[in-house]
This record gives sequence, C-alpha cells and structure tokens, in this order.
Amino acid sequence: MNDKITRKMSETTSKRKKEHIELCLTDKVAFIEKSNGFDKYEFSHYAITEIEIEKIKLSAKFFNKVIDFPFLISCMTGGTMEAENINALLAVVANNLNIALGVGSQRQALENDTHHNSYKIIRKNAPKIPILGNIGAAQILSAKAEDKIKYLAELIEADAFVIHVNPLQELLQKNGEPNFKGFLKSLERICNKVSLPIIVKEVGAGINRKAAKKLLEAGVKGIDVAGAGGTSWAGVEILRNKDERGIEFWDWGIPTADCISEVKKLKNHFDFMLIGSGGINNGMDAAKALALGSDVVASARIILQCLDQSGIAGVEKLILSWFDTVKKVMYLTNSRSLNQLRKNGLQEIRK
Repeated sequence: MNDKITRKMSETTSKRKKEHIELCLTDKVAFIEKSNGFDKYEFSHYAITEIEIEKIKLSAKFFNKVIDFPFLISCMTGGTMEAENINALLAVVANNLNIALGVGSQRQALENDTHHNSYKIIRKNAPKIPILGNIGAAQILSAKAEDKIKYLAELIEADAFVIHVNPLQELLQKNGEPNFKGFLKSLERICNKVSLPIIVKEVGAGINRKAAKKLLEAGVKGIDVAGAGGTSWAGVEILRNKDERGIEFWDWGIPTADCISEVKKLKNHFDFMLIGSGGINNGMDAAKALALGSDVVASARIILQCLDQSGIAGVEKLILSWFDTVKKVMYLTNSRSLNQLRKNGLQEIRK
C-alpha cells in the first residue's frame, strides 16, 4: 500500500474518532426508551446491620494488579490530537485513584505513527495501573493478527488487551466493516499466541450467555458485556451519517443487567473476569452491577462529559462519590465484602 493511500486512511480514521468524541460529549447518543435494566432490581434492606462502614474495603484484583476500587475507565479514544489531551487527563485520574484504564481503538496506530503519543501518554502519566489496549474485531481477521496485538500492546505497555465486537455499529457506519467471518478462529489463535489476557467487549448492544460461552471456549480471560442502556453506537453512526436510515436499530441490544445476570452463570465452568458496563451512570448502577455478579464495573461517556465540564478533580470526585454509594449500600445490606454483596444480592421488583 503506497504512502498516499495509507495517509488518506489515517486521516479518515482520525476524522471519525474526532466526530465520535464530539457526539459523545452530548446526550444525543443515549438510548431513547430502553434502560440498562437495573430498574428491575432493588436491594433488600437489612435493619439490624452490624457493618462498620469505615472498615469496608473495595480493593479488587485486576489480573496481576490490585486496584483500589473495582472500576475501569472504559475504552474511549485515541488516534487524534484531541484524544491525546483526553487520554493524558484520564490517565492522571486513574493513577491518582489507582483504578484501571482502557484506551480507545488503536486502529489508527496501525496505519502510521502520527498520533502514537495519544496512546503512549497514558502509560507515561499512569506508570503502575492496569492499562488495556484495544482493537476492533474487523482488524484481527487477517493473518498474523497476533503480531498486530503484540505491537499495539507494547506501544502502551498494556497489562491486558481488549478486542471490541461492534457488528451493529459497523453495519450502520459509512464504509463500515461488518464482515466478521472467521472471528472465533482468529480469536482462538490470538489467545494461544499472545501472553496478555484477552478481553472481549461489546460497545453497547450487549453479550449474551451463548456468545460469552463461545468466547470463553476460545480462550478469552475477560468479558465486558457493554450492554444496552448507555451510549447507542447505532445512534452515533446515524447522527454522523445525517441520515435516519437504520433508526429502528437505535435502541437495539440487551440491557446491561440482563447480560451480567446471564453471563455470570458461566463462572461455574470458566475462570474469567466479568466487567459490567453499559449505562453505569451513578453509584447505585455500579452497586447493582457488582451485586449481580460483575467483578469490575466500567463507564465511558459520563466520564468523558465530566472531564470536559469539571476536569480531573471533577472526575475524581464523581468516581469517589459512586463508591461512597456502594459502601452505603453494603452497610445497609449487611455486606462486609463485595462477595457478600453478591450473595446478599438483589431482588427483582414485583409488578
């Protein structure tokens, strides 16, 4: 491929990333009617709790590292000038709170090195936290895809690597790549040849139990369900296209709560990290996602918006407030630990 074509591809990718950021700074891309599903559940109040709230610890293991809160700032952006500043600031937040951070798709980094620093800045600003690399399913279908992942992981000194599956987004995206034929075979080869834990993540339509089982059989070590109820990436692409064709898919997907409750059942047969994301917009959502079985919860758009409006201090305050709510829920349900919260659990609201 000649330099002119490569440069054009890179410019197209960067432009798309910039447009994604601009749209996700608004609420225009939220689901319209479908919720994240947590509204179907409530906690059972325990009136004689003996929990000492100040002694509750929320630290969690993230593969081979320990984080102070079971939280991941989800994969957001990279590959543009705007992304470098966003990633630099998010890395400071994650480092200050000792939580995990995912980078946005590194596809542009495969095209040329123009925006490599938009990814490298993360490890520079966050030397010790878990950092997750990221590439799309369409980019791992080629031969030697494992070499791409090794290269991208080395670029950011990653602790784990996310492969995102986004069939709905690719279907609606102008010049999208919706052909995923051979994905599971490529994924299995990557899991066998890449030493880092591989996580598969949806981008807002959810992963059900059947798909999760196939992924775990292929060798993945983490599943981020990224269910419906948060950002509609169908909505993002419809707005980018300035064309209402496909609008009937705006609310397509499985609510996050349903994904978590189904996928967690596979823990009886597989050892993996379950990440609950998709419409985690407050501390009660986080508490319910953890109680339903998530090992870690994750959020993206609301974090991006808070960063834009309130900077590093605002994002830190937001995340700390969420986990203050989680602690209060644990106190009110007589749960000394996150494991106990999962056992005490939630009850479905009777209609």
